Amino acid sequence: MYNQGEYLEETINSVLNQSYPNIEYFVVDGDSKDNSISIIEKYRHRLHGAIIEKDNGQSDAINKGFKLATGELIGWINSDDILYSDCIKNIVDLYLQHPEASIIYGKKIDYINSNSKKINSKTFSIPNKAHLVHKDSSVVQPGSFYNSKYLKPNNLLNEKLHYCMDLDLWLRLLNHGPIVSHPGPLSAFRSYSTNKTATGNTKYSKERRSILYKNGATILSKPVWYSYMRDFRKSIGLNFGLKIKFRNWDPDLS
Repeated sequence: MYNQGEYLEETINSVLNQSYPNIEYFVVDGDSKDNSISIIEKYRHRLHGAIIEKDNGQSDAINKGFKLATGELIGWINSDDILYSDCIKNIVDLYLQHPEASIIYGKKIDYINSNSKKINSKTFSIPNKAHLVHKDSSVVQPGSFYNSKYLKPNNLLNEKLHYCMDLDLWLRLLNHGPIVSHPGPLSAFRSYSTNKTATGNTKYSKERRSILYKNGATILSKPVWYSYMRDFRKSIGLNFGLKIKFRNWDPDLS
């Protein structure tokens, strides 16, 4: 996280107030220049650790937390999103039923605005790797957790990626074990005009296509076409002030 003090306290409390008690919680900050560090210090006594130092991007920062974690299930929450109070309990219950799963996530996710008001909800059914590669590459990052025996030591985030590192991780994990879902919602994704996904422009789409191609997608795969549509829509909007919506589709919730 970096310079997200406006939302950080709400995010921290959403983790600390989980109904499941056995949680190991690390906060990693890239030496923020806003009030983030003072907020972290306020809650440091309730954390298992806090790293405050410059990093080489989001993937590097998340991997620092991954390496510290010792639990059987590991996940991350961005500093502007929130977990609902029973999120981890529901994830653990599913894991106990499906210990072979590589990914456990909530199918339904709420969208909230900068004022934490719910503005929408969507459901993402992801049965397997082929679905992500050829049908819809949207993943639900907030509230998803990963089996540590697959995540560590060889499946951490690719630190060369800056936008779609979660999609890349999911595709690699699904080579090791199945995906299991809860009907949800387990979490909320904060949607606003200045978050990283919204401002990524063509760099986001190019990174996404590169990941998809490496995992067997072709120019005819729907997610590849949708990424080109996204670029075209943004280009038209930027050049002519228009809004074009091709379908009710979202990129991954990073």
